[in-house]
Amino acid sequence: MKAEDEIPPIVVDPAAPAVQIASRLLSELCAHALEAQPEECCGLLTGNGEQRFTRVHRCQNVMTALHRENPAQFPRDGRQAYYMNEADYLRTQQEAEAAGQGVTAVYHSHVGAGLHFSSMDQLYARQALFPFPEAAQIVLSVWDRVVEAGVFEPTAEGRGFRGRPLEVVEA
Repeated sequence: MKAEDEIPPIVVDPAAPAVQIASRLLSELCAHALEAQPEECCGLLTGNGEQRFTRVHRCQNVMTALHRENPAQFPRDGRQAYYMNEADYLRTQQEAEAAGQGVTAVYHSHVGAGLHFSSMDQLYARQALFPFPEAAQIVLSVWDRVVEAGVFEPTAEGRGFRGRPLEVVEA
């Protein structure tokens, strides 16, 4: 049994307080998710203490290339998983720090799947080398269109995640 089989997926708790996101930012995330089909999209959001999410930064999903190079180490391709291009996320991190901001969220899509933070997502976000352990995780469920989006935040004790709804606001 793989470790991911032992971790249940996390769903959004509709009773949890919603996390606000500007409509223009959510529109950018949805556009990226639709353009990337049939593969998952991935990227980062940056912000600061005053405004949590201010800018979307697309990253290239290199999972299919990794899978082709080494299918034993990377058994999934970009249709079932994402792996952010390192140069993309390092550039985003440097730009954000230069602007007095930080990476506040990682986003990706699930194509042909419902809204959840999968066991594989949890393992990826909790691995020792994951560059943004404090960041929220935004997931978009894509079928023929983006049907749902939610945010999964690290819990205070840092061992799990809590699913919260997104509330779209004009900004």
